[in-house]
Amino acid sequence: MSVPTDTITHTLAQALELLRQGRFAHARAMLEGCPPSPRTELLLAHAHAGCNRVQEAARLLCRQAVANPGARHPAQDMLDLLLPHDRADEAEAVLRAVRQRAGQDIRTHDMLGELLLQRGHTAEAQAVLADGLALSPAQLSTGNLMAVCLMEQGEFAAGRDLLRYILQHHPDSAMTHANLAHLLGAWNHNDEALQAHGRALALRPEDARLRLNHALTLLKTGRMERGWAEYEWRRRLPGRQRLPEARMLPVLAPDADLRGKTILITREGGLGDMLMMLRFVPVLAAMGARISVQAPDTLHGLIRRMPGVRRVVGERNMLPAHDWHCPFLSLPHVLHRTKGCDGLPVPYLQADPARVRQWAPFLPVGTGLRVGLVWGGASRPDAPAAFAMDRRRSLPLRRLAPLAGIAGISLVSLQMGTYTKQMHDMPAGMRLYDPMESVHDMDDTAALIAGLDVVVSVDTSVAHLAGAMGCPVLLLDRFDNCWRWLSERTDSPWYPTLRIIRQISAGQWDNVVHRLCSMLARRDLPPSRLPLRV
Repeated sequence: MSVPTDTITHTLAQALELLRQGRFAHARAMLEGCPPSPRTELLLAHAHAGCNRVQEAARLLCRQAVANPGARHPAQDMLDLLLPHDRADEAEAVLRAVRQRAGQDIRTHDMLGELLLQRGHTAEAQAVLADGLALSPAQLSTGNLMAVCLMEQGEFAAGRDLLRYILQHHPDSAMTHANLAHLLGAWNHNDEALQAHGRALALRPEDARLRLNHALTLLKTGRMERGWAEYEWRRRLPGRQRLPEARMLPVLAPDADLRGKTILITREGGLGDMLMMLRFVPVLAAMGARISVQAPDTLHGLIRRMPGVRRVVGERNMLPAHDWHCPFLSLPHVLHRTKGCDGLPVPYLQADPARVRQWAPFLPVGTGLRVGLVWGGASRPDAPAAFAMDRRRSLPLRRLAPLAGIAGISLVSLQMGTYTKQMHDMPAGMRLYDPMESVHDMDDTAALIAGLDVVVSVDTSVAHLAGAMGCPVLLLDRFDNCWRWLSERTDSPWYPTLRIIRQISAGQWDNVVHRLCSMLARRDLPPSRLPLRV
């Protein structure tokens, strides 16, 4: 007896919803009872993958790929279903099996190579992608992935040469021009990077992602006014503009009068971005505006003490009534014609005096130099680009072992997150005070910083907090540095008490640590702008 078509269609729709929910075993049980069809087989392949039935999944995915050679490879859909549910191990195992079965299909090399790259297995990704390029040396997608892989390993010249070779065969590939621009910018060949951005934008002038990347290179080269204007293209990306465009705060005139107007500053970017942009909030208040700020809870205490801030809300709170709204990272653009275009001078953030007294007993006593230490950023395996960047900006605690040999300093951990586990295997001779287990928010961290002489940090939010407070900061910076630290500079226009110690070669921290130790030993620090300790 045949099953009605409507019933089958409904069952397959239910199975797909189960897969999207990550209920792979339930979906498999439902699908195994369905009449065979290409659609059923495809969904069953995804269910097998989520259940770690590797060979069954690979066999069905390969069969569907052969049946539909011009379509998107079905294993891509498998990745879309598994990765949001933390099933990267299962996905990788299936892709390996798919590649073993269909190694002449270059798409299998691309998918596995890209996943390995996202997971930080760069050397193996390079080997997989090299096999793909052996099949087709000018393959567009494979060549671009390989260039990213080479850049991740600091092989900038090889990556540039590969992309130029790809462009000889695909001169109208805006993606390849854009990747070349990104690589050249990371290599600090900024003029060449801007030329490559120009070629990409000539092909796709309305592509908001390309315009955003162009903006970051402009900012990195110090072309601030043009860079911030170009950066506004980010608001055209999907999901970025959540509030009505008509009520977006416009570029303000030099004589702007905001009396009687309420402006809502909306959360954007990471904690470091918002800490950096808070310097502009009092400028709007000085023009007469009533200011509300939407920000993560960890920043609320710091923001409430800023002049002119009437209200601070979290993301889950109902937004307060407002006349205008403005995301944090649009503030430099809307203010660039006003007298306050540079924002409030440092220090524009202050620690709570009561908390400073509360945290004082947690800090080392004596006349030695109190050195706050942050060696790792926020690791985000769920966001491949952020995860890759964090691998480059963070260093293992063991690489800082030479700090233990500097006389007259006391090390205080300001580290949070997964990198704190490295303190279980402390470098020989290193003593590290660790008050962070009792820290609840950035206001607590600010109180600790107020009792320090210098903060040594990789490029993460604590460096911004310390810089905004006027604490001396020694920033341990990766070779392919963030735009905000500009190029070929050891100082920062954002934080006058911050000095940059940057990698000379990509991924190499030894020279950075050597220069750090020399500066600490000689007490060669930027002048502090912190209030004097009583």
